[in-house]
Amino acid sequence: MGSWQRLLLLGGMSLRGGGGACAALRGSGVLVFRRQLSGAENETLKQRRTQIMSRGLPKQKPIEGVKQVIVVASGKGGVGKSTTAVNLALALAANDSSKAIGLLDVDVYGPSIPKMMNLKGNPELSQSNLMRPLLNYGIACMSMGFLVEETAPVVWRGLMVMSAVEKLLRQVDWGQLDYLVVDMPPGTGDVQLSVSQNIPISGAVIVSTPQDIALMDAHKGAEMFRKVHVPVLGLVQNMSVFQCPKCKHKTHIFGADGARRLARTLDLDVLGDIPLHLDIREASDTGQPIVFSQPGSDEAKAYLRIAAEVVRRLPPPLQ
Repeated sequence: MGSWQRLLLLGGMSLRGGGGACAALRGSGVLVFRRQLSGAENETLKQRRTQIMSRGLPKQKPIEGVKQVIVVASGKGGVGKSTTAVNLALALAANDSSKAIGLLDVDVYGPSIPKMMNLKGNPELSQSNLMRPLLNYGIACMSMGFLVEETAPVVWRGLMVMSAVEKLLRQVDWGQLDYLVVDMPPGTGDVQLSVSQNIPISGAVIVSTPQDIALMDAHKGAEMFRKVHVPVLGLVQNMSVFQCPKCKHKTHIFGADGARRLARTLDLDVLGDIPLHLDIREASDTGQPIVFSQPGSDEAKAYLRIAAEVVRRLPPPLQ
């Protein structure tokens, strides 16, 4: 096992199936019983639960050297969230070359950043025993994909995943960054909650297609960030329209303006529209994102406009 693997797994926990939860309960000395509670007892119990929960929540601690964190999220997988995160990071750098940008992939089960950013290899460790990000196209990148084989599945339960996310958040030497773009996994589960509660987040970008089934989950994603007090900067409507390369006819394959209707419901803005275009897909699959490989294209310009809208809505960085 390499040093970076020991670093990642240090403090992790292996879980076994079967009666572990039951055994832990029996060994805890806790007697579980049911009885009818009076109103006063019920209120006391609620207050006690509130105290325990508030004490148990982690205190937010900034990532050393990082001024602002932007999370890119989606309720549903397959809507182009990682493609958006990669091109957003590159667009932030393209719009202002004086800014240092990082890209963190916390999608433990399905990391996409290594392929999209054309990066391979294991991160080196600094003298402080921190992992050094891999660099390409001027963007510092860290991903679970650098720590496991490309085809190896990550078959972990919740506590191991949380341990890995904690290492990715706290044991990376980012240097000095103006913006850290975080590619979140789809959904509203443990990883989203852990990231939101552990670090201060400047804003969240929600990615969705115009399709109703994707918008349902995007709605849930936006509401989750509101519940944990993370500002939602707006929505990105991805795969908004397909234009035939021959006759130029436009077809709304996934529906028209669904994200705009959702934005009105949530009292949010649409940061921009990204078309369904072959060049975006090919550029991502070859590890040459379109903002880098075709900066003058209409598709790249759409990402550049979205990055400008994101920066415009960010609060001032913490000093």
